[in-house]
Amino acid sequence: METFALSWLLLGWQCSVMPAWGQEFYTAAVYEHAAVLNPSGKIPSTRQGALRHMRKNLHIYREQVFAASKQGVKIIVFPEDGLQGFQFNRTSIFPYLEPIPDPDVVQWNPCLRPSAYNGTEVLHQLSCMARNGSMHLIANMGERQTCEQSDPKCPPDGRYHFNTNVVFDAEGTLIAKYQKWNLYFEDAYDTPKTVQHVIFDTPFAGRFGIFTCFDILFYEPAVSLIENYGVKQIIFPTAWMNQLPLLSAIEFHQAFAAAFGINLFAANQHHPEYNMTGSGIYTPLDFAYYYNSETSEGKLLVAKVPIITSTQNHSLQQSKSHMTSEFLEETNYLEASLLQKEGGKQEQTGPLESNDPGYVFHNVMMFDNYTFTSLTGLQGNLQVCSNTLCCHVAYERSGHTDGNLYALGAYDGLHTVNGIYYIQVCALVKCAGSSYDTCGQSVTTASDIIDFRLWGNFSTIHIYPEILADGMKIYRADTRGWATNNYYMTKKGMSAGLITAVLYGRWYEKDYCC
Repeated sequence: METFALSWLLLGWQCSVMPAWGQEFYTAAVYEHAAVLNPSGKIPSTRQGALRHMRKNLHIYREQVFAASKQGVKIIVFPEDGLQGFQFNRTSIFPYLEPIPDPDVVQWNPCLRPSAYNGTEVLHQLSCMARNGSMHLIANMGERQTCEQSDPKCPPDGRYHFNTNVVFDAEGTLIAKYQKWNLYFEDAYDTPKTVQHVIFDTPFAGRFGIFTCFDILFYEPAVSLIENYGVKQIIFPTAWMNQLPLLSAIEFHQAFAAAFGINLFAANQHHPEYNMTGSGIYTPLDFAYYYNSETSEGKLLVAKVPIITSTQNHSLQQSKSHMTSEFLEETNYLEASLLQKEGGKQEQTGPLESNDPGYVFHNVMMFDNYTFTSLTGLQGNLQVCSNTLCCHVAYERSGHTDGNLYALGAYDGLHTVNGIYYIQVCALVKCAGSSYDTCGQSVTTASDIIDFRLWGNFSTIHIYPEILADGMKIYRADTRGWATNNYYMTKKGMSAGLITAVLYGRWYEKDYCC
């Protein structure tokens, strides 16, 4: 296995050195794990067979903790399903499950008291890793809890199965656990009775919150932890299958962290055959991340992380209407120059032909029916609408376009495939080919350098700014925020071709009403 230093740029993935910020830092790690899978995941095993399988992954975990300890790591995060893999059913997962006592009720160090609870061999090993490495350790594992038939939600087999994150401190004590709330087609597991807002404290960086994978797309518990509990550091084990062009792991996770101004520690599985790769340590200052679909090996990411003490939400509590003139002027560089060049916005004066600038068409992108308008020429200023959402882009392309087709897309509606949630999206995307029916398809390469200002009249304040470039590189917007009733972002001077620029809005209040 390999380790990763923050200042390197290798193998088509990017990060950069954090600038000085005049505050304290700590060292953290996430491990993108190529989990040893069970080739017969749906065939029941014995407990001993399950332990033999999990020990292979535990051995890799132990190696990474040792490597991390030599770099002064204070906290390490492992991915969802990292100990047993995935593709289990309720019967076949059972031998992998362990009882996990409530850390709020029982103080227990499994490394020092391994016999306190039966059937907790995995908890014992994880606890000893944390203790021997002198670091906080977070892992995801399966949990079982017996229940009485008098419990109306008790499953027929008399037990609950939970997808659970466990947190150990540097002494090996179990200090927190979180049971996943938003399951993603996980028939082997049950949803807990109530949503959990789990927060744990550390002596080196204060409070951390924790949730898992699919949780990040919903208000509970992800956004609630940040907005209602003031948590600014999030632990995020995941088994994320990349979905381009809008929801690749590094693309969306960085956008989530940027929107809230938090530290996000995202540890993903590494199985490119399942479109699983992309881990990162995303902070308000910078980000270290890893994406590699060419190798079968895992990757240890180690980075210096700023300690965030403020609980104010600088990104989302700002009023839509309260923006300084200086802030607005800073973001108008493209729109003003383009209006001067064109003598005003493009206006449709009659029916547009399919080869005209601003040709409007519809295409399915990630299972939703987007309204698109095409980009042509080296610069332009376009608009496209979907329901109440109108999206705009002012753009200027480099002189070498290579004939690539780009389109501006808008969608305002309920997403209903692989999850039900309401989105408002403005997306500038590179099309997969030269025809309009390829717009919205998956693309990973691009050569066109495009400066842009992208904005829309969003009805939600929860907007996640994404910029993805050639070779799966991610960028941050130069500026972003509210101008009157529009949310915008700008970017210029990119060194790689643009794949996607997205304002991904989540209208949480409408998830269940429409």
